[in-house]
Amino acid sequence: MSATSAVPRSTAPGDSPGAGLVGGPAGDGGGSVPRRSSVARRRGRNPVTWVRHGGLSALVFALPMLLIFGVFSWWPIVRSVVMSFQKTNLVKPATWVGWDNFQYVLTDPDLPTAIRNTFYFALLALVIGFPIPLVCAVLMSSVRRMKGLYSVLAYLPVVVPPVVSVLLWKFFYDGSATGVFNTILGKVGLGPYAWLSSPSMAMPSLVLEATWAAAGGTVIIYLAALIGVPGELYDAAEVDGAGLWRKIWHVTMPQLRGVLFITFILQIIGTVQVFLEPYLFTGGGPANATLTVLLMIYNYAFGRSLGGDYGAATALSVMLALFLAILSLVYFKLTSAWSKS
Repeated sequence: MSATSAVPRSTAPGDSPGAGLVGGPAGDGGGSVPRRSSVARRRGRNPVTWVRHGGLSALVFALPMLLIFGVFSWWPIVRSVVMSFQKTNLVKPATWVGWDNFQYVLTDPDLPTAIRNTFYFALLALVIGFPIPLVCAVLMSSVRRMKGLYSVLAYLPVVVPPVVSVLLWKFFYDGSATGVFNTILGKVGLGPYAWLSSPSMAMPSLVLEATWAAAGGTVIIYLAALIGVPGELYDAAEVDGAGLWRKIWHVTMPQLRGVLFITFILQIIGTVQVFLEPYLFTGGGPANATLTVLLMIYNYAFGRSLGGDYGAATALSVMLALFLAILSLVYFKLTSAWSKS
């Protein structure tokens, strides 16, 4: 038999893909399997087969969740996008204004200040707040006793209600000589400092409180990740003569690479959306030194008594959401290979 006679008829020019797979010799079993698999796939897509395999019951159980998620999550998003193209205060009938809300927001003289302050807060929060939880988690994982107590103490600020923690720190930040922080610093000949009244110190003061309030949750995440690091790696590094810091750099950090990438982008998203601290501490002052994008959104919607401009507020919200979505996509695209290597 020649070499060409072994080629199925389906490969000949002009034949259909299925030709030669049916009606072949009884001993030629090469063509029947693809035919059966294609038939099985078509039967698997049959609605009757889908129902028999529990597809309908699964849909019935998932339907309440889908409805709740759609009503309370996706519908507000769609409604916000529509509202961004309208002039409305939720009292009078809405009027369609197109891109006027976006133009109004982009020409607001306070927008550059709010963007600059937001990025300043995010930068300070990354410089101060990103390494502190990691260092605390590494130190806590290396201790032999009372790990549970240290974990509770680290997570305790997260349990405190955010408003309570802000009001507590606002009392600590009293700018007089009898304030808590100024009294402590006065013992070593420093201060007093106008923590929240100084344009240069107001934003760092907010970052310190935000770091204290949120670091505990990240510490617990790092501790959970450190549990999964094989102890054999530390033993091998110790045999090679590695000290504490070399173990952290060459063993701990590579094992936490994926978690670090996730917490990094989550912290960026969270700090860009900062609202509570500027609103409760300073209200955006002094001299707009702590005015952020989310505080501007609040001022558009609720800072003008009953006649708030919800169209402008949602327009700025949509622009912020698009920025964060693009930033996240670019970030995950750039770090996908690094986090898996």
